[in-house]
Amino acid sequence: MKKELLIKYFNNQCTDAELIEFFRWVKTDALNEEDKRWSFEVWNSYQGTSDMGDDKNFLAIFDKIQKRIDANSLESNTHLNKPLKLPIITKWISRAAAILLIPVLAFLFYTLSEKKVESTKYASLALDSIEVIAPLGSKTVVQLSDGSEVQLNYGSKIRYPHFFSSNTREVTLHGEGFFKVAHNTEKPFIVKAGDMNIKAVGTSFNVLAYPDDDAIETTLVTGKVILQRVKKDGKIESIGAMKPGLHVTYNLRNGEISSTEGNIEKYTSWTEGKLIFEDTPILQVTERLGRMFNVDFVVKDEIESYTYTVTFTDDPLYQILDLMAIATPIVYKTLPREKLPDGSFSKQKIILEKR
Repeated sequence: MKKELLIKYFNNQCTDAELIEFFRWVKTDALNEEDKRWSFEVWNSYQGTSDMGDDKNFLAIFDKIQKRIDANSLESNTHLNKPLKLPIITKWISRAAAILLIPVLAFLFYTLSEKKVESTKYASLALDSIEVIAPLGSKTVVQLSDGSEVQLNYGSKIRYPHFFSSNTREVTLHGEGFFKVAHNTEKPFIVKAGDMNIKAVGTSFNVLAYPDDDAIETTLVTGKVILQRVKKDGKIESIGAMKPGLHVTYNLRNGEISSTEGNIEKYTSWTEGKLIFEDTPILQVTERLGRMFNVDFVVKDEIESYTYTVTFTDDPLYQILDLMAIATPIVYKTLPREKLPDGSFSKQKIILEKR
């Protein structure tokens, strides 16, 4: 039997003669190795219609076929000595159906049901998303289904699907993350961070995009990324491509874009437990320390102009504050944590002022 005939049978397009040929093949040749091989190939590639109906419809059709066969059998037993008025082709198909059609329909019913269940399952997984949060004071590593890896910095979160079913691999970032993207030219990897899209194929880069910040910063370590701006009307505007060693800052207040090249370790060293400051204002220093150690800083106005150039490697908070007090004329005061109505305690608060 030709493959075309099997496809016609699946689509309910067989003539009477073709239907006879189909049942002959099922009875005689369907189970030989060669025919089993190509028939399963046809079945695996067969899509059918998208609207297959529910299980109740299948069972109703199955029940009607069974009742029709039973009725024909009863009529045949009642009129044993009388010829049936049905055409000979109909009698032959009825007998064949009793032996062959019901098992075939049962097989198709089971396979289509399984196929429908699997499609529904994966469709729902594609819609569902996972959100991972690195609380203040801790970091975490996330493994994505495509093999990509994301390190989340303190107080950051990422949302992503169970698996990437569309033509792109899209994740949403709030905070800071270092991405090592698995190479796949057919599915670009897109990090959505506020009004920015960072688009890559296979590369490593850092994105800093805390909701309270006035800027989104991208640092490219290897590969290539394309920066895009999401306009208020939803349209995507290309900003440009980045090369390794480039750090780009997008100002959310005025839309200005600035960049620096080289010495990018200070933007990515947090993944190794380091804090690198180079002529960094005290407000930015305390902001990073606050996320890292889950404390609130209050910086008095008279010391806001102080800057620091220093590297800390897994140093405890109070050792860092002692070093800052040595480098600049400041003192720090730690306030006791307050007990809240729900029984928990407020965050630690530290005041920095001029000595």
